[in-house]
Amino acid sequence: MSENSSSQGNVGHIHRTLQTRHLAMIALGGTIGTGLFITSGSAISTAGPGGALVAYGIMGIMVYFLMTSLGEMSTYMPLTGSFSAFSTKFVDPALGFAMGWNYWFNWAITIPVDVTSAGIVMNFWLPHVPSWVFSTVVLILVFLINYLSVRSYGETEYWLALIKVVTVIVFLIVGIAIILGIMGGKPVGFSNFHYKKAPFVGGVPAIISVFLVAGFSFQGTELVGITAGEAATPEKSISKAIHSTFWRILLFYILAIFVIACVLPYTNKNLMNSDVTHITMSPFTIIFKRAGLAVAASVMNAVILTAVVSAANSGLYASTRMLYSQAREGYAWRFFGYVNRRGIPIYALLGTMVVSTLAFATQFIVPQAYLYLTDASGLCGFLAWLGIAISHYRFRRAYVAQGHLVSDLKYHATMYPFGPIFAFVLCTIVILGQNVDAFVKLDWANILMTYMSVPLFLILFFYYKIRYKTHMIPLKQVDLSKSTKGEKYESTEE
Repeated sequence: MSENSSSQGNVGHIHRTLQTRHLAMIALGGTIGTGLFITSGSAISTAGPGGALVAYGIMGIMVYFLMTSLGEMSTYMPLTGSFSAFSTKFVDPALGFAMGWNYWFNWAITIPVDVTSAGIVMNFWLPHVPSWVFSTVVLILVFLINYLSVRSYGETEYWLALIKVVTVIVFLIVGIAIILGIMGGKPVGFSNFHYKKAPFVGGVPAIISVFLVAGFSFQGTELVGITAGEAATPEKSISKAIHSTFWRILLFYILAIFVIACVLPYTNKNLMNSDVTHITMSPFTIIFKRAGLAVAASVMNAVILTAVVSAANSGLYASTRMLYSQAREGYAWRFFGYVNRRGIPIYALLGTMVVSTLAFATQFIVPQAYLYLTDASGLCGFLAWLGIAISHYRFRRAYVAQGHLVSDLKYHATMYPFGPIFAFVLCTIVILGQNVDAFVKLDWANILMTYMSVPLFLILFFYYKIRYKTHMIPLKQVDLSKSTKGEKYESTEE
């Protein structure tokens, strides 16, 4: 064991065991969750079929640009800390500090939300058992998956994502069959696109409101950057996973919303559903039932269960790795940087579990406090996306300024510098536009609940900047070395 690793408390090494198929399915399943299965219908109800497609299309393009930016940096420098480490290296250590803690906090608070949802979903079959019992079981389950090895996490996500992907594919086939009249009676065609006020309902304001919802649906795609540090062949795996982003968004969101809009008019009251407790009103369930699938509600409930378990599992993985990276960079207590011989940052895992469990327990003591914690994490994902855009813009400029050729990069982001600039502008609009009505009405309580994560992020940023007197790193002084402090890897590629 080297002196450097000893000083950081590192006994084992991070293992590069995630194969291309793991990363591809993690990237593929990252955006498929309750946002698609449950709330996609509300987007059609709000903005009409045309408005929903426009909003999701624009957001999908932005996410694609972000992922190619992340892909370029991650293939060049595959670090566990991903965009947090990139912010430290390419922009300002204060930004890396704030970005890492912001992202860790986001997932640590979101994990109990997902396990709570899992308990509610289980009540569909067993309504007389308290939901917290199921939630506790799921919380223990995702801990054990992450405790065993990174390979166990990868395999679990692979199969959970595969279930979601197969469900969407079957849904698209059934939906198209209904549209053409092959199933479900008479063909419905495209009449809903010119029904009453369709295709655009509510004008630009409605499209913007759906645009904000779409952003939340796509959060999680950045997870592929976190996995880069444990990918067996990051240069090949990450580029393949990123490259499929645009097509999966096109297939699994745009086409799914198109099918729902064709089969169900925007005036259908069931489209307003946005709660996992009403799985029978999910547009997926309704359309499966129309095709003659009697057990549609049970099938979709099982799929929703895999989605929330997958989200909790990925959340624990991402937050653990981010806390580990924060320790490696010197932003957290160094014992969180300890890695056991199975390649698990065990203390970072335990530390995250403690915080998530306490957040989960607040619902039994002060329910309102739990809601505030959830709201505080609301915009954290968009702040992470801002960090990716800024870091990539600075990375490419520093790379050229130090005499390197862009052609030497193993993966090239799409349409630089337009991509990161476009993503930065749109993310800023999304963040500022989250709750404009609250500002108009000067509803300070609502403003606080909506935007709480923004001042928390700024406090972290300025705390570190003022205490350590950091500044934006000059382009020619940006560290382009392909490692972070004390981070070691053990390749176990098969």
